[in-house]
Amino acid sequence: MNNNYTELKRSAANIRKMVLEATCNAKSGHPGGSLSSADILAYLFMSEMNIDPKNPQNPDRDRFVLSKGHASPALYGALAERGFIPKEDIKTFRNAESYLQGHPDMKGVSGVDMSTGSLGQGISAACGMALAGKLNKKDYRVYSIIGDGECEEGQVWEAAMFAAHYKLDNLTVFLDFNNLQIDGNIRDVMNPTPFDKKFEAFNWNVLTIDGHDFEEIEAAVEKAKETKGMPTIIIANTIKGKGVSFMENQCSWHGSAPSVEQCEIGTRELDEYINSLGGAL
Repeated sequence: MNNNYTELKRSAANIRKMVLEATCNAKSGHPGGSLSSADILAYLFMSEMNIDPKNPQNPDRDRFVLSKGHASPALYGALAERGFIPKEDIKTFRNAESYLQGHPDMKGVSGVDMSTGSLGQGISAACGMALAGKLNKKDYRVYSIIGDGECEEGQVWEAAMFAAHYKLDNLTVFLDFNNLQIDGNIRDVMNPTPFDKKFEAFNWNVLTIDGHDFEEIEAAVEKAKETKGMPTIIIANTIKGKGVSFMENQCSWHGSAPSVEQCEIGTRELDEYINSLGGAL
């Protein structure tokens, strides 16, 4: 396991730069929730998961499902950072001729284990993968990221019931709890909280962390792997737009792309952050 948190911070910053590049070039996309999930993705793809860009269909690999599929710019950034896809292809995001469409496509993108976009369906697919692993006596683990606004979907809770019933202790789900969705604060739109008590009631192992702290992310994943007989939900407190000052905690950036000038400002901020860590990878 890679315990170099400085290296992971650089990778997360690189993922965030690719989020800006992708959405700016496309003039569309969802940067806010992509930026909030970048640290979780960096940890999973660069340190935790048993995956190999040279053998992306290895039946014994760990699986990942981005249930909040509109955060695909961050997933593509993580895949590029890990070597599954070329970094130069990020600029083709959402181009009609590109394989990097607005939501992940398992048929077209190496490293994508499930096509997602309809909220609630990704975590359901992740549950199926985890059950298949149990039935086939495989050692792989399944990871997923769901959104806090996504938890307003009933299918999320059907999946939660399913996972607990089948004791899917090989399933770890991160809840990207940035408090904002496209129409504002989640508590004002359709309050799905309290998440901890609800998942506890569904018989999940519940952990709460700072979703931007790699030490806490790592510790939670280790606890999840040690937990037997129940799935784990890691409630990750995050900041929408994390890493780009003018985007942070602004719901207007949920589905709005930055202009060229804004992209340059954000990229400059991230480059300064990378330099403060000791330079780019």
